[in-house]
Parts: sequence; C-alpha cells; structure tokens
Amino acid sequence: MSKNYKIAVLPGDGIGPEVTNESVKVLKVIGEAYQYNFQFDYGVMGAEAIYQTGNPLPDETLELCKNSDAVLFGAIGDPAFDNNPDAKVRPEQGLLKLRKELGLFANIRPIKTYASLIKKSPLKREIVEGTDIQIYRELISGIYFGEKFTEENGDYAYDVCKYSKEEITGIAHLAFQDAQKRKKKLTLIDKANVLDTSRLWRKIVQEIALEYPDVKVDFMFVDNAAMQMILNPKQFDVILTENMFGDIISDEASVIGGSIGLLPSASIGNHNALFEPIHGSYPQAKGKGIANPIASILSAAMMLDHLELTQAANKLRESVENAIESRYVTIDLNPDINYSTSEVGDFIADYIRFSERSYYNHENVQLGKSTIV
Repeated sequence: MSKNYKIAVLPGDGIGPEVTNESVKVLKVIGEAYQYNFQFDYGVMGAEAIYQTGNPLPDETLELCKNSDAVLFGAIGDPAFDNNPDAKVRPEQGLLKLRKELGLFANIRPIKTYASLIKKSPLKREIVEGTDIQIYRELISGIYFGEKFTEENGDYAYDVCKYSKEEITGIAHLAFQDAQKRKKKLTLIDKANVLDTSRLWRKIVQEIALEYPDVKVDFMFVDNAAMQMILNPKQFDVILTENMFGDIISDEASVIGGSIGLLPSASIGNHNALFEPIHGSYPQAKGKGIANPIASILSAAMMLDHLELTQAANKLRESVENAIESRYVTIDLNPDINYSTSEVGDFIADYIRFSERSYYNHENVQLGKSTIV
C-alpha cells in the first residue's frame, strides 16, 4: 500500500517556477519507483502574490503550508521592489513571515564539491577539493526579526538584534547531533569580542557542549571565519551561527563548488519544514530555460530525508551526481553544451527510472552529441 504525503508547492518568483517544476517532475518519478503518493498543492508567495492579492503571504498559502507534510519553495524577489527603497510591501516579507509562522528555527545548508566541477570554482583545486560542510543558521530571530525604526525624514534608522537562551538551545542541539554523525567537529561563528548577543551564544554553546563530549568545539569570529572560508574551507565540518552571520557566510561558501545553482537548503521547525534552493530569483534568466534546477532537486532530496524516505533521497542524490559527472547540466556548469532546465530534469528523472539501463547513450552525452533514444 502506497504512503501518502501532502506537499505544499510555492513556485515563487523569477526562475522559481521553472526549477520547482523539475523538482516536482523527479518527485513524481520517485513516487512511481518507491510506491509513494505525493499530493502537490500549489500556493502563491512573494512578488507574484503581491501582484495577485497585494499580500506577499496570503492567508490561504499560510494555511496550505501549515496543513502539509512539507513545503517545497522556489525563489523570491523582483527587481521592481529591489529598485524601490520606498516600497512598504516587499516579496521577502512573505518568506520571513512564513518562517516565523511555521517556527522554522533551523536553516541547514550543505556545502560540498563535485570532482568534475572543481575547475569551475574561483579557488584552487588543492584548497577546495574534498570540502564538505554543514551550516546551521538560526532563522527566526536576531537582527532580521528585531525591532526596526526609520525616522520620517529618513536620516536615522536602527535594527535591534535580540536572542534568548531558548532560541539558541534548539538549533545548537541539532548542530551537535549532526556533528556526532559526521567528523565530530563543530565551529561556532560569532562576534563575541563586540556583541552581547554573541557572548550569549558562546556561553550557551559552551554549556551544551558538555552534553556532547565526543564533539570537538571551536569558536571563530565572523570576520576571521569569512577569511578562513577562502583560505582553508576543509577545516570546517559543522558550522553553527546566528541569523545574519549565517546568511552571509553560507552565501560566501556557496561559490566554493563553482555554482550557487548546486546548493539546496532545509528550514526545520518542531512541526513544519520547508525546502528551497539557496539561489535567488535570477529574473534575468526567467523564461529562458537556462536556470540550473539541481539546487531545487537536491532540496527535494533533503525533503525526502526529512520524511524519512532515506533510500529514495539517496537515489535522487545519486541521480544528480550522475548528471553532473555526465556533464548533462545547464550552461552555468557547461558552457560548451546548452542543456535546458527541463532537459536536465528529464535526464535525472530518467536515471531514477532506469539507472544503468538508461535509454540515454552516456558516451554521446559526454561527447556533446545528440542523445539516442
């Protein structure tokens, strides 16, 4: 008897609908292969929601997400709002509110390199080869959610950064538990020489570390961490940090593997979870069929992990790695051959169906010839 899962799909803005479509495509094939029944229900959020309803997160979308087993999200953002500093309603407000309403306190971003793509990295091979980092970013507190104020004349403004022990403890335990399954090393990134909130983070993490004696813990100021991420990213295993530092550090780390279009993320709460690529809406590529769907598809793999469908998740990651090694990728990863967003999704879906018995001729793919059916 097949298992049933309700998935809320929020395509979002820009290239979001295109890459999300490929994730839904491969998840349908996963469902066929492993006897899972995924029910996909769609909602609007971000700029598209503003254009349709005036609200970046309509009540209907929020309720859809609350009543689903997981949320699959595309991308958010629109130049019409980015270029208007006076806009009172913005697409990003929808995503921030959704994170808060669903209690998504932990954002998890894996950073890894693929052997065939290392030459795409701006860093030397010997620096990045073998990099495998898991970043835990607190997601619903800190300066992004603190009190905000701007004087009417626009000459003065402030944003308040606040944290409580409870907000730090939840994500810290998740990070320590993951470190135990990996290389047993955790790095807290903070600015404890200047900020009271960082000193609180450091104090609480030191206390929690006593419960995980097998995990080696070190502490690093965020400015040094930004430098070390370029000098020697392989020194990191699990990184734990607050909201704004995590936003910046994880985006910096994203270029290590050669393309931000490869990197997925999971946002986890006690009762809900959301999965999305870390790239933006990339409006310049909208509708051109050149967007890289791999980050979205790998986000779907993280969703399968969350649903405890481990075998299917591993198969999906294997299928992505096959596409990368076969150079069946979009133009950002292989400018010599222009495979479209949907063609890459088809190739990955095919591998799930047939694996080594795939009807694609892999030799011709690698040579850049037409595929043979």
